[in-house]
Amino acid sequence: METALAPKSRLNYGTVALLVLLVLSGVAAFVPVPHPAAESASALNGADVAWMLTASAFVLLMTPGLSFFYGGMVRPKNLISTMLQSFVALGVISLVWYFVGFSLAYGTSWHGLIGNPLTFALLRDVGTAPHPLLSPTIPFILFFAFQLKFAIITPALITGSFAERVRFKGYLAFIILFCLCVYCPLAHWTWHPEGFLRKWGVLDFAGGTVVHISAGVAALAGALVLGPRRNNRESAFSTPNVPFVLLGTGLLWFGWFGFNAGSALGANEMAALSFVNTNLASASALVVWMLLEISRGGKPTAMGACIGAVVGLVAITPAAGYVDYGQSILIGVIGSAVSFLGVYWKNSRTGIDDTLDVFPCHGLGGIVGMLLTGVFASKVGLVNGTATVFNYHLLGLAIVIGYTFVVSWGLLKLTDALFGLRVKSSEEELGLDLSQHEESTYHVDEEFERTYRKELAGVE
Repeated sequence: METALAPKSRLNYGTVALLVLLVLSGVAAFVPVPHPAAESASALNGADVAWMLTASAFVLLMTPGLSFFYGGMVRPKNLISTMLQSFVALGVISLVWYFVGFSLAYGTSWHGLIGNPLTFALLRDVGTAPHPLLSPTIPFILFFAFQLKFAIITPALITGSFAERVRFKGYLAFIILFCLCVYCPLAHWTWHPEGFLRKWGVLDFAGGTVVHISAGVAALAGALVLGPRRNNRESAFSTPNVPFVLLGTGLLWFGWFGFNAGSALGANEMAALSFVNTNLASASALVVWMLLEISRGGKPTAMGACIGAVVGLVAITPAAGYVDYGQSILIGVIGSAVSFLGVYWKNSRTGIDDTLDVFPCHGLGGIVGMLLTGVFASKVGLVNGTATVFNYHLLGLAIVIGYTFVVSWGLLKLTDALFGLRVKSSEEELGLDLSQHEESTYHVDEEFERTYRKELAGVE
Protein backbone atom coordinates (compact mmCIF):
# COMPACT_ATOMS: atom_id res chain seq x y z
CA MET A 1 0.00 0.00 0.00
CA GLU A 2 1.20 3.51 -0.80
CA THR A 3 2.19 5.25 2.41
CA ALA A 4 2.87 8.73 1.08
CA LEU A 5 -0.01 11.16 1.03
CA ALA A 6 0.79 12.28 -2.52
CA PRO A 7 0.70 9.70 -5.32
CA LYS A 8 3.81 8.97 -7.30
CA SER A 9 3.63 10.06 -10.91
CA ARG A 10 4.67 7.77 -13.71
CA LEU A 11 7.48 10.22 -14.46
CA ASN A 12 9.34 11.30 -11.37
CA TYR A 13 9.57 14.96 -12.23
CA GLY A 14 11.73 15.68 -9.17
CA THR A 15 14.44 13.30 -10.32
CA VAL A 16 14.38 14.64 -13.88
CA ALA A 17 14.50 18.25 -12.70
CA LEU A 18 17.39 17.45 -10.36
CA LEU A 19 19.37 15.88 -13.20
CA VAL A 20 18.72 18.89 -15.44
CA LEU A 21 19.82 21.25 -12.68
CA LEU A 22 23.00 19.25 -12.08
CA VAL A 23 23.87 19.41 -15.78
CA LEU A 24 23.23 23.15 -15.94
CA SER A 25 25.23 23.70 -12.75
CA GLY A 26 28.13 21.78 -14.22
CA VAL A 27 28.06 23.94 -17.32
CA ALA A 28 27.92 27.10 -15.20
CA ALA A 29 30.81 25.95 -13.01
CA PHE A 30 33.24 24.88 -15.70
CA VAL A 31 32.48 27.03 -18.75
CA PRO A 32 34.63 30.17 -18.59
CA VAL A 33 32.41 33.27 -18.60
CA PRO A 34 33.83 36.84 -18.39
CA HIS A 35 32.60 39.08 -15.57
CA PRO A 36 34.08 42.57 -16.16
CA ALA A 37 35.27 44.40 -13.05
CA ALA A 38 35.05 48.15 -12.50
CA GLU A 39 38.26 49.85 -13.60
CA SER A 40 38.34 52.03 -10.50
CA ALA A 41 36.20 53.10 -7.58
CA SER A 42 35.56 56.41 -9.31
CA ALA A 43 33.66 54.57 -12.04
CA LEU A 44 30.85 54.00 -9.54
CA ASN A 45 28.69 56.32 -7.43
CA GLY A 46 28.99 55.14 -3.83
CA ALA A 47 25.65 56.63 -2.74
CA ASP A 48 23.85 54.99 -5.66
CA VAL A 49 25.48 51.65 -4.92
CA ALA A 50 24.50 51.81 -1.24
CA TRP A 51 20.91 52.75 -1.99
CA MET A 52 20.48 50.09 -4.68
CA LEU A 53 21.86 47.36 -2.41
CA THR A 54 19.32 48.46 0.19
CA ALA A 55 16.48 48.72 -2.30
CA SER A 56 17.23 45.24 -3.67
CA ALA A 57 16.96 43.81 -0.16
CA PHE A 58 13.69 45.71 0.38
CA VAL A 59 12.17 44.23 -2.76
CA LEU A 60 13.30 40.72 -1.83
CA LEU A 61 11.37 41.07 1.44
CA MET A 62 8.18 41.67 -0.53
CA THR A 63 7.90 38.02 -1.58
CA PRO A 64 7.90 36.66 2.00
CA GLY A 65 5.48 39.50 2.77
CA LEU A 66 3.23 38.33 -0.04
CA SER A 67 3.30 34.80 1.36
CA PHE A 68 1.92 36.03 4.70
CA PHE A 69 -0.58 38.30 2.94
CA TYR A 70 -1.96 35.45 0.83
CA GLY A 71 -1.49 32.78 3.49
CA GLY A 72 -3.66 34.66 5.95
CA MET A 73 -6.59 34.67 3.52
CA VAL A 74 -6.87 30.96 2.74
CA ARG A 75 -8.31 28.09 4.76
CA PRO A 76 -5.93 26.61 7.36
CA LYS A 77 -5.56 23.36 5.41
CA ASN A 78 -3.97 25.32 2.55
CA LEU A 79 -1.86 27.78 4.54
CA ILE A 80 1.57 26.16 4.07
CA SER A 81 0.97 25.39 0.41
CA THR A 82 -0.09 28.96 -0.36
CA MET A 83 2.89 30.45 1.46
CA LEU A 84 5.33 28.01 -0.16
CA GLN A 85 4.10 28.95 -3.62
CA SER A 86 5.51 32.42 -3.01
CA PHE A 87 8.67 31.28 -1.26
CA VAL A 88 9.60 28.71 -3.89
CA ALA A 89 9.73 31.44 -6.55
CA LEU A 90 12.74 32.86 -4.68
CA GLY A 91 14.68 29.75 -5.63
CA VAL A 92 13.24 28.76 -9.00
CA ILE A 93 13.11 32.19 -10.65
CA SER A 94 16.56 33.12 -9.32
CA LEU A 95 18.03 30.23 -11.30
CA VAL A 96 15.93 30.94 -14.40
CA TRP A 97 17.01 34.59 -14.28
CA TYR A 98 20.68 33.58 -13.94
CA PHE A 99 20.72 31.06 -16.75
CA VAL A 100 18.73 32.90 -19.42
CA GLY A 101 15.94 35.16 -18.08
CA PHE A 102 18.05 38.28 -17.57
CA SER A 103 19.44 37.90 -21.06
CA LEU A 104 15.97 37.58 -22.60
CA ALA A 105 14.88 40.75 -20.81
CA TYR A 106 17.99 42.91 -21.23
CA GLY A 107 20.17 41.21 -23.86
CA THR A 108 20.83 42.58 -27.33
CA SER A 109 17.42 43.48 -28.72
CA TRP A 110 15.80 41.65 -31.60
CA HIS A 111 13.49 44.22 -33.23
CA GLY A 112 12.51 45.56 -29.81
CA LEU A 113 10.68 42.33 -29.01
CA ILE A 114 13.08 40.10 -27.06
CA GLY A 115 16.69 39.99 -25.94
CA ASN A 116 19.30 37.63 -27.33
CA PRO A 117 19.28 34.66 -24.89
CA LEU A 118 23.07 34.36 -25.17
CA THR A 119 24.02 37.98 -24.48
CA PHE A 120 24.10 37.69 -20.69
CA ALA A 121 23.52 33.93 -20.26
CA LEU A 122 25.24 32.62 -17.09
CA LEU A 123 25.96 36.30 -16.35
CA ARG A 124 28.30 36.59 -19.29
CA ASP A 125 29.75 40.12 -19.37
CA VAL A 126 27.89 40.94 -16.15
CA GLY A 127 30.24 41.98 -13.37
CA THR A 128 31.07 44.85 -11.06
CA ALA A 129 31.70 47.22 -13.97
CA PRO A 130 28.77 49.56 -14.75
CA HIS A 131 26.75 49.22 -17.95
CA PRO A 132 26.67 52.48 -19.95
CA LEU A 133 22.94 52.28 -20.70
CA LEU A 134 21.35 50.11 -18.03
CA SER A 135 23.41 50.88 -14.92
CA PRO A 136 25.78 53.82 -15.55
CA THR A 137 26.58 54.52 -11.87
CA ILE A 138 26.25 51.10 -10.23
CA PRO A 139 27.74 47.65 -10.90
CA PHE A 140 25.90 45.81 -13.64
CA ILE A 141 25.64 42.78 -11.34
CA LEU A 142 23.70 44.95 -8.89
CA PHE A 143 21.28 45.92 -11.65
CA PHE A 144 20.87 42.18 -12.33
CA ALA A 145 20.11 41.56 -8.66
CA PHE A 146 17.59 44.39 -8.42
CA GLN A 147 15.68 43.31 -11.51
CA LEU A 148 15.72 39.69 -10.31
CA LYS A 149 13.48 40.61 -7.39
CA PHE A 150 10.81 41.92 -9.79
CA ALA A 151 10.97 38.70 -11.80
CA ILE A 152 10.50 36.69 -8.59
CA ILE A 153 7.43 38.40 -7.21
CA THR A 154 5.47 38.57 -10.48
CA PRO A 155 4.63 34.84 -10.80
CA ALA A 156 4.17 34.69 -7.02
CA LEU A 157 1.38 37.27 -7.34
CA ILE A 158 -0.50 34.99 -9.74
CA THR A 159 -0.81 32.22 -7.14
CA GLY A 160 -3.65 33.98 -5.35
CA SER A 161 -6.00 33.31 -8.27
CA PHE A 162 -5.78 29.51 -8.18
CA ALA A 163 -4.97 29.06 -4.51
CA GLU A 164 -6.32 25.95 -2.75
CA ARG A 165 -6.52 23.80 -5.89
CA VAL A 166 -3.27 23.89 -7.89
CA ARG A 167 -0.88 20.94 -8.15
CA PHE A 168 2.58 21.94 -6.96
CA LYS A 169 4.59 20.41 -9.81
CA GLY A 170 2.26 21.97 -12.37
CA TYR A 171 2.67 25.32 -10.67
CA LEU A 172 6.46 25.07 -10.80
CA ALA A 173 6.40 24.30 -14.51
CA PHE A 174 4.01 27.17 -15.17
CA ILE A 175 6.04 29.86 -13.37
CA ILE A 176 9.16 28.90 -15.31
CA LEU A 177 7.30 29.14 -18.60
CA PHE A 178 5.57 32.36 -17.54
CA CYS A 179 8.88 33.99 -16.65
CA LEU A 180 10.44 33.06 -19.99
CA CYS A 181 7.47 33.64 -22.27
CA VAL A 182 5.57 36.52 -20.62
CA TYR A 183 7.61 38.38 -18.00
CA CYS A 184 10.89 38.58 -19.93
CA PRO A 185 9.32 39.84 -23.17
CA LEU A 186 7.25 42.46 -21.30
CA ALA A 187 10.32 43.65 -19.39
CA HIS A 188 12.20 43.93 -22.69
CA TRP A 189 9.39 45.85 -24.40
CA THR A 190 9.04 48.29 -21.53
CA TRP A 191 12.45 48.76 -19.90
CA HIS A 192 15.11 47.85 -22.47
CA PRO A 193 16.38 50.96 -24.32
CA GLU A 194 15.40 49.33 -27.62
CA GLY A 195 12.08 47.87 -26.44
CA PHE A 196 9.26 48.94 -28.72
CA LEU A 197 6.96 50.17 -25.93
CA ARG A 198 9.76 52.24 -24.45
CA LYS A 199 10.58 53.74 -27.84
CA TRP A 200 6.91 54.65 -28.23
CA GLY A 201 7.20 56.61 -25.00
CA VAL A 202 5.15 54.28 -22.78
CA LEU A 203 6.01 55.01 -19.14
CA ASP A 204 6.22 52.32 -16.48
CA PHE A 205 8.36 53.58 -13.63
CA ALA A 206 8.48 50.44 -11.51
CA GLY A 207 6.33 47.69 -12.98
CA GLY A 208 2.66 48.59 -13.19
CA THR A 209 2.59 47.02 -16.64
CA VAL A 210 5.40 44.49 -16.45
CA VAL A 211 4.53 43.17 -12.99
CA HIS A 212 0.97 43.95 -11.94
CA ILE A 213 -1.02 43.99 -15.16
CA SER A 214 0.77 40.87 -16.37
CA ALA A 215 0.20 39.08 -13.05
CA GLY A 216 -3.44 40.17 -12.88
CA VAL A 217 -4.27 39.12 -16.43
CA ALA A 218 -2.42 35.80 -16.04
CA ALA A 219 -4.32 35.29 -12.79
CA LEU A 220 -7.62 35.73 -14.62
CA ALA A 221 -6.53 33.14 -17.18
CA GLY A 222 -5.50 30.81 -14.35
CA ALA A 223 -8.84 31.11 -12.58
CA LEU A 224 -10.68 30.36 -15.81
CA VAL A 225 -8.51 27.38 -16.80
CA LEU A 226 -8.56 25.70 -13.36
CA GLY A 227 -12.19 26.47 -12.67
CA PRO A 228 -13.79 27.14 -9.26
CA ARG A 229 -12.85 25.37 -6.07
CA ARG A 230 -14.99 22.48 -4.93
CA ASN A 231 -17.11 23.46 -1.95
CA ASN A 232 -15.61 26.91 -2.15
CA ARG A 233 -18.58 28.34 -0.28
CA GLU A 234 -17.16 26.90 2.91
CA SER A 235 -14.31 29.43 2.63
CA ALA A 236 -16.87 32.16 3.31
CA PHE A 237 -17.38 30.68 6.76
CA SER A 238 -13.71 30.09 7.56
CA THR A 239 -11.87 32.56 9.72
CA PRO A 240 -8.97 34.29 7.96
CA ASN A 241 -5.73 34.73 9.83
CA VAL A 242 -5.96 38.52 9.98
CA PRO A 243 -2.67 39.00 11.89
CA PHE A 244 -0.89 37.20 9.02
CA VAL A 245 -2.57 39.53 6.53
CA LEU A 246 -1.55 42.58 8.58
CA LEU A 247 2.03 41.33 8.84
CA GLY A 248 2.15 40.62 5.11
CA THR A 249 0.78 44.07 4.31
CA GLY A 250 3.38 45.73 6.52
CA LEU A 251 6.20 43.83 4.83
CA LEU A 252 4.82 44.63 1.38
CA TRP A 253 4.43 48.33 2.19
CA PHE A 254 7.96 48.45 3.57
CA GLY A 255 9.42 46.57 0.61
CA TRP A 256 7.51 48.71 -1.88
CA PHE A 257 9.72 51.68 -1.02
CA GLY A 258 12.57 49.72 -2.58
CA PHE A 259 10.31 48.55 -5.41
CA ASN A 260 9.40 52.10 -6.45
CA ALA A 261 12.13 54.36 -5.10
CA GLY A 262 14.78 51.84 -6.13
CA SER A 263 13.56 52.08 -9.72
CA ALA A 264 15.20 55.50 -9.87
CA LEU A 265 18.43 53.41 -9.98
CA GLY A 266 20.20 55.88 -7.76
CA ALA A 267 20.14 58.00 -4.62
CA ASN A 268 18.58 61.02 -6.29
CA GLU A 269 15.59 63.35 -6.28
CA MET A 270 13.46 60.95 -8.33
CA ALA A 271 13.98 58.29 -5.66
CA ALA A 272 12.80 60.73 -2.99
CA LEU A 273 9.77 61.76 -5.08
CA SER A 274 8.69 58.18 -5.73
CA PHE A 275 9.30 57.24 -2.09
CA VAL A 276 6.81 59.82 -0.82
CA ASN A 277 4.32 59.20 -3.65
CA THR A 278 4.32 55.52 -2.79
CA ASN A 279 3.29 56.21 0.79
CA LEU A 280 0.66 58.82 -0.07
CA ALA A 281 -1.06 56.64 -2.66
CA SER A 282 -1.18 53.65 -0.34
CA ALA A 283 -2.46 55.76 2.55
CA SER A 284 -5.28 57.28 0.50
CA ALA A 285 -6.27 53.90 -0.95
CA LEU A 286 -6.42 52.36 2.53
CA VAL A 287 -8.74 55.09 3.80
CA VAL A 288 -10.98 54.98 0.71
CA TRP A 289 -11.41 51.19 0.93
CA MET A 290 -12.53 51.43 4.56
CA LEU A 291 -14.92 54.30 3.74
CA LEU A 292 -16.42 52.23 0.93
CA GLU A 293 -16.96 49.36 3.38
CA ILE A 294 -18.80 51.73 5.71
CA SER A 295 -20.83 53.28 2.87
CA ARG A 296 -22.23 49.85 2.01
CA GLY A 297 -23.55 49.47 5.54
CA GLY A 298 -20.66 47.45 6.90
CA LYS A 299 -17.90 48.08 9.39
CA PRO A 300 -14.31 49.03 8.57
CA THR A 301 -12.23 45.86 8.60
CA ALA A 302 -8.55 45.15 9.01
CA MET A 303 -8.73 42.91 5.93
CA GLY A 304 -10.21 45.74 3.88
CA ALA A 305 -7.62 48.20 5.10
CA CYS A 306 -4.84 45.83 4.08
CA ILE A 307 -6.28 45.16 0.64
CA GLY A 308 -6.83 48.87 0.06
CA ALA A 309 -3.25 49.68 1.04
CA VAL A 310 -1.87 47.11 -1.38
CA VAL A 311 -4.13 48.36 -4.19
CA GLY A 312 -2.77 51.87 -3.66
CA LEU A 313 0.77 50.55 -3.88
CA VAL A 314 -0.11 48.78 -7.13
CA ALA A 315 -1.77 51.81 -8.69
CA ILE A 316 1.09 54.23 -7.98
CA THR A 317 3.80 51.85 -9.19
CA PRO A 318 3.87 52.90 -12.88
CA ALA A 319 3.56 56.60 -12.02
CA ALA A 320 5.67 56.94 -8.87
CA GLY A 321 8.54 58.95 -10.37
CA TYR A 322 6.48 60.90 -12.89
CA VAL A 323 3.68 62.57 -10.92
CA ASP A 324 3.24 65.16 -8.17
CA TYR A 325 2.26 64.42 -4.58
CA GLY A 326 -1.40 65.43 -4.87
CA GLN A 327 -1.74 63.40 -8.04
CA SER A 328 -0.40 60.35 -6.24
CA ILE A 329 -3.19 60.68 -3.66
CA LEU A 330 -5.78 60.88 -6.44
CA ILE A 331 -4.29 57.80 -8.11
CA GLY A 332 -4.62 55.90 -4.83
CA VAL A 333 -8.23 57.05 -4.42
CA ILE A 334 -9.28 56.08 -7.95
CA GLY A 335 -7.34 52.80 -7.89
CA SER A 336 -8.95 51.80 -4.59
CA ALA A 337 -12.47 52.64 -5.78
CA VAL A 338 -12.09 50.80 -9.08
CA SER A 339 -10.64 47.69 -7.44
CA PHE A 340 -13.30 47.71 -4.72
CA LEU A 341 -16.02 47.78 -7.37
CA GLY A 342 -14.15 45.13 -9.35
CA VAL A 343 -14.08 42.78 -6.37
CA TYR A 344 -17.78 43.36 -5.72
CA TRP A 345 -18.72 42.80 -9.38
CA LYS A 346 -16.58 39.67 -9.67
CA ASN A 347 -18.05 38.12 -6.54
CA SER A 348 -21.68 39.06 -7.20
CA ARG A 349 -22.04 38.93 -10.99
CA THR A 350 -19.63 36.24 -12.22
CA GLY A 351 -18.78 32.67 -11.40
CA ILE A 352 -15.05 33.28 -11.70
CA ASP A 353 -13.21 31.89 -8.68
CA ASP A 354 -10.20 34.19 -8.53
CA THR A 355 -9.57 33.04 -4.98
CA LEU A 356 -7.79 36.10 -3.59
CA ASP A 357 -9.02 38.68 -6.11
CA VAL A 358 -5.72 39.04 -7.93
CA PHE A 359 -7.24 40.43 -11.13
CA PRO A 360 -9.53 43.03 -9.48
CA CYS A 361 -6.71 44.24 -7.22
CA HIS A 362 -3.48 43.84 -9.17
CA GLY A 363 -4.87 43.73 -12.70
CA LEU A 364 -7.33 46.60 -12.41
CA GLY A 365 -5.06 48.51 -10.03
CA GLY A 366 -2.22 48.27 -12.55
CA ILE A 367 -4.49 49.29 -15.42
CA VAL A 368 -5.70 52.36 -13.51
CA GLY A 369 -2.12 53.26 -12.66
CA MET A 370 -0.93 52.91 -16.25
CA LEU A 371 -3.76 55.02 -17.66
CA LEU A 372 -3.40 57.74 -15.02
CA THR A 373 0.34 57.83 -15.66
CA GLY A 374 -0.54 58.83 -19.22
CA VAL A 375 -2.85 61.49 -17.80
CA PHE A 376 -0.62 63.05 -15.14
CA ALA A 377 2.99 62.36 -16.17
CA SER A 378 5.12 65.46 -15.84
CA LYS A 379 5.46 67.42 -19.12
CA VAL A 380 4.05 64.66 -21.34
CA GLY A 381 0.74 63.71 -19.69
CA LEU A 382 -2.72 64.46 -20.99
CA VAL A 383 -3.19 67.28 -18.46
CA ASN A 384 -0.16 68.99 -19.98
CA GLY A 385 -1.89 69.37 -23.30
CA THR A 386 -0.43 66.44 -25.22
CA ALA A 387 -2.26 63.20 -25.99
CA THR A 388 0.63 61.31 -27.60
CA VAL A 389 1.83 59.44 -24.52
CA PHE A 390 -1.70 58.73 -23.32
CA ASN A 391 -2.68 57.29 -26.71
CA TYR A 392 0.39 55.07 -26.72
CA HIS A 393 -0.53 53.94 -23.21
CA LEU A 394 -3.95 52.88 -24.50
CA LEU A 395 -2.37 50.99 -27.37
CA GLY A 396 0.30 49.47 -25.15
CA LEU A 397 -2.33 48.42 -22.62
CA ALA A 398 -4.32 46.57 -25.29
CA ILE A 399 -1.18 44.80 -26.54
CA VAL A 400 0.00 43.79 -23.05
CA ILE A 401 -3.41 42.51 -21.95
CA GLY A 402 -3.99 40.58 -25.17
CA TYR A 403 -0.51 39.06 -25.28
CA THR A 404 -0.45 38.14 -21.60
CA PHE A 405 -3.88 36.55 -21.58
CA VAL A 406 -3.40 34.50 -24.76
CA VAL A 407 0.10 33.29 -23.90
CA SER A 408 -0.75 32.58 -20.25
CA TRP A 409 -3.83 30.63 -21.30
CA GLY A 410 -1.70 28.58 -23.71
CA LEU A 411 0.99 27.96 -21.09
CA LEU A 412 -1.61 26.85 -18.54
CA LYS A 413 -3.13 24.42 -21.00
CA LEU A 414 0.32 23.10 -21.95
CA THR A 415 1.29 22.68 -18.32
CA ASP A 416 -1.96 20.92 -17.57
CA ALA A 417 -1.40 18.49 -20.44
CA LEU A 418 2.19 17.70 -19.40
CA PHE A 419 2.05 17.73 -15.59
CA GLY A 420 -1.51 18.36 -14.48
CA LEU A 421 -2.57 21.62 -12.88
CA ARG A 422 -5.58 20.70 -10.78
CA VAL A 423 -5.37 18.42 -7.77
CA LYS A 424 -7.84 15.54 -7.34
CA SER A 425 -11.06 16.19 -5.48
CA SER A 426 -9.87 14.09 -2.54
CA GLU A 427 -6.60 16.03 -2.40
CA GLU A 428 -8.46 19.32 -2.48
CA GLU A 429 -10.80 18.18 0.28
CA LEU A 430 -7.90 17.06 2.45
CA GLY A 431 -6.05 20.30 1.77
CA LEU A 432 -2.95 21.08 -0.24
CA ASP A 433 -0.71 21.24 2.83
CA LEU A 434 -1.03 17.49 3.36
CA SER A 435 -1.77 16.29 -0.16
CA GLN A 436 1.08 18.23 -1.81
CA HIS A 437 3.65 18.59 0.97
CA GLU A 438 2.76 16.27 3.86
CA GLU A 439 2.84 19.18 6.28
CA SER A 440 0.06 20.77 8.26
CA THR A 441 -0.65 23.43 10.84
CA TYR A 442 -3.76 21.72 12.19
CA HIS A 443 -5.02 18.27 13.18
CA VAL A 444 -6.62 16.13 10.45
CA ASP A 445 -9.38 13.66 11.22
CA GLU A 446 -7.70 10.25 11.32
CA GLU A 447 -10.61 8.41 9.69
CA PHE A 448 -10.63 10.84 6.78
CA GLU A 449 -6.87 10.47 6.35
CA ARG A 450 -7.13 6.65 6.30
CA THR A 451 -9.88 6.82 3.66
CA TYR A 452 -7.79 9.21 1.62
CA ARG A 453 -4.71 6.96 1.77
CA LYS A 454 -6.77 3.97 0.58
CA GLU A 455 -8.13 5.96 -2.33
CA LEU A 456 -4.64 6.90 -3.45
CA ALA A 457 -3.47 3.31 -3.14
CA GLY A 458 -6.39 2.01 -5.20
CA VAL A 459 -7.88 0.03 -2.28
CA GLU A 460 -11.65 -0.27 -2.22
